Amino acid sequence: MAGAHRRTAATPSSAAATGTGRDRSFDVLRAVALVRVVTYHTFGWPWLGYVFPSMGVMFALAGSLMARSLERPAPGVLRGRLRRLLIPVWLFGLVLGVAMLLHGWVPGPDVLLWVLPVGDPPGNAWGEQAWAVLWYLRAYLWFVLLSPLLLRVFRLAPLPVLALSLVPAVLLETVTGVPEGRTGSALSDASVFLFCWLLGFAHRDGVLDRLRGPGAAAVAVPLMAAGAWWATGHPVDGMSDLDDIPLAQALWSAGFVLLLLRFRPRFDGLVRRPVADRVVTVFNARAVTVYLWHEVALLASVPLIDLMWQVPSLERHLPLDSLWWQFGVAWVLIAAAVVCFGWVEDVAARRKPRLLP
Repeated sequence: MAGAHRRTAATPSSAAATGTGRDRSFDVLRAVALVRVVTYHTFGWPWLGYVFPSMGVMFALAGSLMARSLERPAPGVLRGRLRRLLIPVWLFGLVLGVAMLLHGWVPGPDVLLWVLPVGDPPGNAWGEQAWAVLWYLRAYLWFVLLSPLLLRVFRLAPLPVLALSLVPAVLLETVTGVPEGRTGSALSDASVFLFCWLLGFAHRDGVLDRLRGPGAAAVAVPLMAAGAWWATGHPVDGMSDLDDIPLAQALWSAGFVLLLLRFRPRFDGLVRRPVADRVVTVFNARAVTVYLWHEVALLASVPLIDLMWQVPSLERHLPLDSLWWQFGVAWVLIAAAVVCFGWVEDVAARRKPRLLP
């Protein structure tokens, strides 16, 4: 990409890159983010968002990889990204759509949003918990489509553009309010995570490497403090859960991800362990599948555990009433989804389909 900002080949902002050029620390962070998402959706612990804001981390990692991909011609990059995203979504929509039809859903013209989810796809209340996760893929889709333009603008003035990228979240929360409907949802999510996506650009271009550690902390810590302050002052249902407070999410995630990408923790010891390395590999090769189907797995775990209550030996010896048990059952079902549907990610990436990567 042309632009005022130049990055030499000697600026690989990835100390943990593998021989293929893939940053293994990114793979570990993505796997941790996915586990955190499933954990939050099982237990609902609001403090998890402060310990590890998964969605901000995932958008930042995706932004860095997108900037790297755009070193090639943009049309081909966009086609590849859309193919790898949409084909798994189409399969998910087909399976869930049939189930919702059997439970009384009557689709309208907006069913086309299942084909190109630039807005939240439609569904009925029966399947709402399952398809609600698509907000992330919708936001990701918009960031991908806008990235050729965003990257050009970012490289004109990286630090000012980063600073200004938080303005929409502030304005939507404090001045204009969020519009109703799909447009408002798309604008809100994009404004919350735009800074993190651009931080991915900054990571890839070496901008963060040129920012001294104390300087990064001097920016990040006040952002996180402001996010925590806003969250405590604007609780929802008595809780300061970042997922329910957009501006707090934007500020906390901005500061957290800035520190994470600037100091870049390495996981050399972890990835040298064969089992852990294998788990990280599977999570990354099946990231879309795990994300798409994890809520379905959590929903399916409830009637499955109900059946277990009907078996006296299981009732006596297993903690069937524990959320930890549901968490474990859900992971078994997620593993089943990976085996049944994960090969679609290989097809989308034009690789040979495999049950496990």
